[in-house]
Amino acid sequence: MFKNYLLIVNVTALLLMLADKWKAQQKDRRIRENVLITAAVIGGSIGIWAGMYLFRHKTKHLKFALGIPVILALQILIGMCIHPFM
Repeated sequence: MFKNYLLIVNVTALLLMLADKWKAQQKDRRIRENVLITAAVIGGSIGIWAGMYLFRHKTKHLKFALGIPVILALQILIGMCIHPFM
């Protein structure tokens, strides 16, 4: 069940990055950075990180270039700590 959650959250996060990149190119209203960061925090950090490099989007923003890998590392550490108890 948790694997399904992570799959859905990460695919959604990846699609959010794609949508924001497209909106940026169209000079349309963008998806707020807080929404993208929140998507990463709730488990979509791999999707956000993949979107950054697949779509070349937000890679120069320090908040994303450093923040997303830190969030991902913390999630991996938490997962490693919790896993033995599951």
